[in-house]
Order: sequence, then structure tokens, then C-alpha cells
Amino acid sequence: MALPIIVKWGGQEYSVTTLSEDDTVLDLKQFLKTLTGVLPERQKLLGLKVKGKPAENDVKLGALKLKPNTKIMMMGTREESLEDVLGPPPDNDDVVNDFDIEDEVVEVENREENLLKISRRVKEYKVEILNPPREGKKLLVLDVDYTLFDHRSCAETGVELMRPYLHEFLTSAYEDYDIVIWSATNMKWIEAKMKELGVSTNANYKITFMLDSAAMITVHTPRRGLIDVKPLGVIWGKFSEFYSKKNTIMFDDIGRNFLMNPQNGLKPQGLSKV
Repeated sequence: MALPIIVKWGGQEYSVTTLSEDDTVLDLKQFLKTLTGVLPERQKLLGLKVKGKPAENDVKLGALKLKPNTKIMMMGTREESLEDVLGPPPDNDDVVNDFDIEDEVVEVENREENLLKISRRVKEYKVEILNPPREGKKLLVLDVDYTLFDHRSCAETGVELMRPYLHEFLTSAYEDYDIVIWSATNMKWIEAKMKELGVSTNANYKITFMLDSAAMITVHTPRRGLIDVKPLGVIWGKFSEFYSKKNTIMFDDIGRNFLMNPQNGLKPQGLSKV
């Protein structure tokens, strides 16, 4: 019997209509590889459980008791994309050492064409304020992938993928910082991840707003060519009465993302649980 499934990944929905209840979870992953390019071993299918435990690859889809057109979320990165997004080796913890660019930083940061792009984002990008900025608070800007959670791990659920003590960290930070989420994906995907992690619904802290890839700009560097970055000037321009380079810090696993504001960026340590 055919078992249609809808898989959400990368802000898109993929319809799987060729599998049956006799096919396995691994068969589903193999099929998703043909649709997305993500290898089965890099896929995390959230919500597939048997008796409360994550379904193993050999479990038949029929055993999951899925209703037709059930929507599930997949996390994972294409193999060919990892070299671009993972940056330097894990033991390289310097803020912008994945660039070697002290002179290049100054050139890119102050280039007129880049400042004009920021001005356009300030004018055109629409920010949905979830909770009003608070007077006198500093600003904490957080990346999502490999910063708040790690879908390279062997975990199977959003909670298990989450950085250890994430909620405790955000609760403590919220006392002094407004919290903003900024991911290089689209907003629907960001909202889904924050819901899965329980960040957007936590009662102990609030997210001020979230930014997606549309708030980023493209800059040209002599060594890397064209790259996308997250200029904090977009936030400072839109909320100048609250935030500036004097009270903002951004955590992102990719150093080039804060190329336009290197003094405000830090790379987090690895996510592995000890």
C-alpha cells in the first residue's frame, strides 16, 4: 500500500509518493537523497519514532503508523556544501582565522559599495518584532546551524541535537541582552527550527526578532571572491536607539559571516557533549 509522505527541508517541501508501508526508513532516506542530494548518513528525520524511540534504518514505514501525507522535518547538509559552510578545522578557534584577513577586513568593512548595500537592507528589509527591544539592554545575535544545534551528531531529535544547556544559557543571557536569531536560511525554516528546539516558546526568555538570508549582503574579497555575510549594520541602522557596535556581540560558527563587523563576532566552541 502506497504511503505518501511530505518532507520539509531547506525551506521547501518534498512529496514522497513512491514508497509503501513495506519500505524501510533507509529506503526513505535513499529516496530523499535523490531529491535533495543529502547523503542518508547525514539525514536526521525528526518525528519518526517507534514506541517512543527514534526509528532505526531497518524499521518499516508501516510500523511508524504514519497517516497519508504526514509532514516530517529533515535536517542535514549536502556533502558538497560542507566544505563551504564548515570553515576551518575544529581546533582553529580564532575569530576570523578562517580568512587571514586583517588588511582585507578593513578594506571590505569600509568599502562604499558594501555600506550602500547595508543602507538598502536597512530601508527595504522588513523585520517582524516578536518582542519589543528593551531599554538599556545589550544585543546578542545568534546563528542557528552548528551554533545552537548540531545536525552532524548521531542524535535523532531536535532536543538531542540542541547545544547542551542552551535554555539555561539563553535564560541567563536574557537578563542583560536582547536576543536575536540570524540564520542564512529562509524564515520558514528558522521558525521551524526554533519551534523544534523550544526556543520560540520558552517562558524564561524571549526572542526580540529573527533575521533570515534576505538580510545578508554579498561582498567581494580578493581571496574568496563573492561571499555572503551578516552585517550587523542592518540591525544597528534599524534599531539605532537601542543597539550599536558598542553593545552588540554575535556568535556564528563561520567567521566570514561577521567580516563586516569583526570586532563584534565570536565563534562558539564545538557542540560535542562530554
